[in-house]
Amino acid sequence: MKKNLMFISHIKKLDWILIITAVLLVGVGLLSLYSSSLGKHDFSNFEKQIIFFGIGIFLMFSLSLFDWRNLQEDPHLILIFYCFCLLGLLGLFFFAPEIRGVKGWYKIGTISIDPIEFTKIILIILLAKYFSKRHIEMYRARHILLSGVYILLPVILIFFQPDMGSVLILVLLWLGILIVSGIKLRHFLVLCLCGLMILSLSWSFLLKDYQKERVISFVVPQLEPLGMSWTQNQARIAIGSGGFFGQGIGKGSQTQYGFLPEPQTDFIFASIAEETGLIGVSVLFLLFAILIWRVMKIAIFTASNFCRLFASGFTVLLIASIFIHIGMNIGILPIIGISLPLVSYGGSGLICVFIGLGILQSIKAH
Repeated sequence: MKKNLMFISHIKKLDWILIITAVLLVGVGLLSLYSSSLGKHDFSNFEKQIIFFGIGIFLMFSLSLFDWRNLQEDPHLILIFYCFCLLGLLGLFFFAPEIRGVKGWYKIGTISIDPIEFTKIILIILLAKYFSKRHIEMYRARHILLSGVYILLPVILIFFQPDMGSVLILVLLWLGILIVSGIKLRHFLVLCLCGLMILSLSWSFLLKDYQKERVISFVVPQLEPLGMSWTQNQARIAIGSGGFFGQGIGKGSQTQYGFLPEPQTDFIFASIAEETGLIGVSVLFLLFAILIWRVMKIAIFTASNFCRLFASGFTVLLIASIFIHIGMNIGILPIIGISLPLVSYGGSGLICVFIGLGILQSIKAH
């Protein structure tokens, strides 16, 4: 009887607005997946996404029962997870099949596992742990450098897959947590200067030809209207043709007839805009705003530095992913392959977001 009362008390402490918002976002994604599956007459991704959603919800509620303080107080466990992530990223070069020039997923039957998504969550935990103990020493550059090493190791492995989108997300995640931790302005400006130097050197010596073509086609799209620019042009056409009410579920010409590439992942926002119009996009923006607001509320009102930094890092991850994905779709950013959180197809990404939400629920409940 006592256990039942404790469980009921725990359930009441959860942030149900956050949970319902996340579920509604997944619902929007499933509706779009179903629609884009109509044109191909293949509903396997839609069915798998439902299974991934069930796993994610289960993990979220399970982790909400876990006391987050056990995670904070056990640095060895965090380092073990971090090492597993590095091994997972390294193993991609030897065991992962090459898909469109990228070795980014382990294939197990019809399921693909992306270790990068799990690495993002582990890095948020690791950086939150590191800076929660050293926030009063942020004037020391060595803490910035050491935390940079934690980011640098996975960034190098991801860069050579190559996956520039995920590299950018990890760098933004690190910078976001540094800012929340209280980095000095001069240190931040030095990091920005170093970043510009690395970008310059990367363009000359590291970026591959197709990666340069994506940037050039974004800056000067008229140079190659049927090449790299074609993809982004189709996305803009899809968004523009949606109008106010949209063309209707299963009736979007760009989505249904294959003009819009990757309507289930990289360009799912364009697919939603085409078929649901401004109304659907407004609902999507509203749901994301509520989601981010609830996560930030946990960051603001928590008394623990670890919790504040974890929630802030998770917020940065969500905002960066949403902004880059929509930016790619509307043509203000080059195409770098970033999915829309909770909406795009992808089991690893969906499950990892729910893992993050589960940790946040644990913080809220305990």
